[in-house]
Amino acid sequence: MPITIQLTRGLLTPEGERTILPRIAKALLEAHGLQDNPFMQQNVIGHVVFCEESESFVHGQAASLAVIEVKVPSVTFQGRESQESFVRAATELVDELKAGTHPKSRTFVNATYAVDGAWGIAGKAYTNQDLGAAIAASVNG
Repeated sequence: MPITIQLTRGLLTPEGERTILPRIAKALLEAHGLQDNPFMQQNVIGHVVFCEESESFVHGQAASLAVIEVKVPSVTFQGRESQESFVRAATELVDELKAGTHPKSRTFVNATYAVDGAWGIAGKAYTNQDLGAAIAASVNG
């Protein structure tokens, strides 16, 4: 499940820059009760992308910005609780790891869904049912 974190350079502490992705990945898994699932642990991946403040805009003005985007199968975030839990956790992580002042109002979190059957891992196109079976098999296997 790819995670892309776009941050204004200098928004996070050096430690925050190193730890933000693994901590967001953990929050995503925890929001779904999958933090101990081997299949999911190896397939939550991502990038941290840094932009200069002169390239980050809010209301037409250069400003610090944090955007956390996850691409997930359409069976993800089905309950309101998991949605709220992940958005809250991701926002709190940015706030905890920030180097200076950065208001929560400039931290954005969103999810986009893959089409059922078009979720590809290692050349295999998984359906939602296939993913459920792989998740279950990694616990039972």
